[in-house]
Amino acid sequence: QVQLVESGGGLVQPGGSLRLSCSASGSIFSILHMGWYRQAPGKQRELVAVTRGGSTSYADSVKGRFTISRDNAKNTVSLQMNSLKLEDTAVYYCNAYWPGARRDFWGQGTQVTVSS
Repeated sequence: QVQLVESGGGLVQPGGSLRLSCSASGSIFSILHMGWYRQAPGKQRELVAVTRGGSTSYADSVKGRFTISRDNAKNTVSLQMNSLKLEDTAVYYCNAYWPGARRDFWGQGTQVTVSS
């Protein structure tokens, strides 16, 4: 079992920055695929960024603005969000995928609001 706890959401003006963090329990963090998803009101949950092995990938809408990083020694994954836009407003969820067991784990979500 993997438990995920997010932090770092909040209210920011357009053009501003926020950093989200996700802390994971357990001893298998290094083999997990870690990602960030978001869900805006009335929309489906969408993948924002993912890190698996030594690679990362991003949704086209955030490329060049967001950076995902992980620290396997601390069991954490972060999402640095720069140049935030109104359309980035959503609840952001940390996700862990355990490929060996084909299981997904989710955090409780953290609200990010971009507003002037």
